[in-house]
Amino acid sequence: AIDNRYYIDGVSKLLPISTYKKFTPEYILKQLDEYKDQNDYTFFNKTIDKFVNANEERLNYLFDEATEFIRDTAKAYPHENVVISFSGGKDSSVVADLTVRALSNPSIVHIFGDTTLEFPLTIEYAKRFRENNSKVIFKTAKNKEQDFYKVCEDIGPPARMLRWCCSMFKTGPITRVLNSLYRDRDILTFYGIRKCESVSRSKYNRIEDNAESVKIHKQKVASPIFLWKDIDIWLYILGEKIDFNDAYRLGYDRVGCWCCPNNNERAQFLSRIYMPDKAIKWREFLIGFAVRIGKPDAEVYVDSGKWKARQGGNGVAAAEDVKIKVTNCTTEDNAKVYRLNRPIDDAFIGLFIPFGKIAKELGRKLINETIIVDVKTNVPILSIQPFTQDGYDYAVKIKTMNVVKHDDLQRMVGYQIRKYNACRKCLKCESLCKFGAISILGDEYRINDSKCKRCKMCVTAKYLEGGCLMDKYLKTKE
Repeated sequence: AIDNRYYIDGVSKLLPISTYKKFTPEYILKQLDEYKDQNDYTFFNKTIDKFVNANEERLNYLFDEATEFIRDTAKAYPHENVVISFSGGKDSSVVADLTVRALSNPSIVHIFGDTTLEFPLTIEYAKRFRENNSKVIFKTAKNKEQDFYKVCEDIGPPARMLRWCCSMFKTGPITRVLNSLYRDRDILTFYGIRKCESVSRSKYNRIEDNAESVKIHKQKVASPIFLWKDIDIWLYILGEKIDFNDAYRLGYDRVGCWCCPNNNERAQFLSRIYMPDKAIKWREFLIGFAVRIGKPDAEVYVDSGKWKARQGGNGVAAAEDVKIKVTNCTTEDNAKVYRLNRPIDDAFIGLFIPFGKIAKELGRKLINETIIVDVKTNVPILSIQPFTQDGYDYAVKIKTMNVVKHDDLQRMVGYQIRKYNACRKCLKCESLCKFGAISILGDEYRINDSKCKRCKMCVTAKYLEGGCLMDKYLKTKE
């Protein structure tokens, strides 16, 4: 099957979603069970053989070009610094096979990102892949600290333009595995991105090492299959007879997170058939969320897919945390008073390491002041002190000193205030820092003073809009 076209009794037939939506998932499951013994794959297998034989020259070209690309791209790296990003989908399965064959090395590191939202069949396939490729160094990256539904309750479910889940449950955990394996070494990751998959991916390059393009900033990424079409992927899988995720046999054309807002209506319907418990729980959560944010007809909002188009934090209590509430100090120039949602502690002071060295000894002890000094000149540039402000439960006064652009520095200070108030441990900052200076330990956001190079990427909107990923997902119109 592809899109809405199926081969039935050797004949290509169009089955739009409206056809099978006439029936309940329970009815379809009953029909599948009733007719399972009558399903015969003889014609299908013969057709596949014809397809592969007719396209043998194309298959050889795809293999030769991709393996040459892999060898050429990897020649500057020792094999132990080459990584395969393995998702359990068809594209990463092909890339894994191509890379191992191209480098003649069955012991390449594979990193499987278990988002906790994988299809059950994806987990089964990953286990099978590991067992069938015993020499592969297979590492699983998983966020064991966060619960998807609890985060959804807090900041709302992911949407097409609000996919906070990718950082929290995929790239963040993968970054942690890479850091544990490679520390500060440069690495090359082969992954299965393809240009034809989406408009956004069409703008990628086959090789990326640009800080604005790479999600995990200590790696170069390359896609051997960047220009391949879907039919090329299946030609390789079927022609080379490599194992693949059984979810594709059920009719899914995309295998990722089962509740992804990018899943089409057909995939959602299939999940109601093959993962009914998960699908029912997710729908019930979405309806409850829609009621909570004031949608007039919650079931229609969910079933029509409008929840996928949600933007910002309207109706979500957590949206208050990303708002920077600030007033100018009336007694000192270049000083501002910021609202905090909890008292100042060492973790708060640590957020200012990217600006310079913490010098508590230079601050006035009577008012519990902390001074930040420029690392090059040793000149004070920031004064931080707890403050009492009407209307704020907690507040801090921050003054900029001995700088040319006070407003620019205060803007970056505001970003750190937002982090302190709004951080949901999404792990984006861990992935952003290519020096491994930022880490989330328990409930605490930490910056390692000895590792931080003061590059200020973590307080620059170009790399992290608003200074915190939550600003993008919870921002509301005033």
